[in-house]
Amino acid sequence: GMCPLLAVSTSLTNAIGMGLTATVILMCSNAVISSLRKIIPGKIRIASYIVIIAGFVSMVQLLLKAFLPALNSSLGVFIPLIVVNCIILARAESFASKNGVIDSIIDGAGMGLGFTMGLCVLAFFRELLGAGSLFGFSLFGDGFQGMNIMIMAPGGFLTLGIVIGVIQLIRIKKNGILLVFKHMFWIFLLWPLVLIYMLFIIDWIGRRNDN
Repeated sequence: GMCPLLAVSTSLTNAIGMGLTATVILMCSNAVISSLRKIIPGKIRIASYIVIIAGFVSMVQLLLKAFLPALNSSLGVFIPLIVVNCIILARAESFASKNGVIDSIIDGAGMGLGFTMGLCVLAFFRELLGAGSLFGFSLFGDGFQGMNIMIMAPGGFLTLGIVIGVIQLIRIKKNGILLVFKHMFWIFLLWPLVLIYMLFIIDWIGRRNDN
């Protein structure tokens, strides 16, 4: 799941599109795998899961090409890569193959929506700081010059690292809802400062090389 997480989280539109696509595929594949769990031989179960998931990925991609061609072009090769997405294979192996159809569908919906939320969190910061927009609508006018690093790979890794660090901090110190809001405050306060510091270092290195 890390590959599409970093690649398509440059805008909220792409993030929601990829997240909902993965959610639909996860729910459908979980339902089929659960219904066939007593039929699929154990020795070939992983190969069988991949075939089932690939079938739904192909169907969803054809639907996107027909009805949402712009989104399909934006997501590109990352739609076929859903076939080997660790989240989908893991839920098929650890849950759908051991539980009923309804429970597997609910599990797929929950995991897919969680994946979508993760994509949207990254996309929010990256699109806002990288392009000065949300959902493609400019927020700061034509004169705004975004931080190009945010829509590049380093910006994705930086944002992901900060988000994971804050989540781990919240998990370590579970002292109630007030602490959560306290850490959310530090996210919005410190995250831009860390980014500005890194951009300053990059700019300084660039100026030094020019001289």
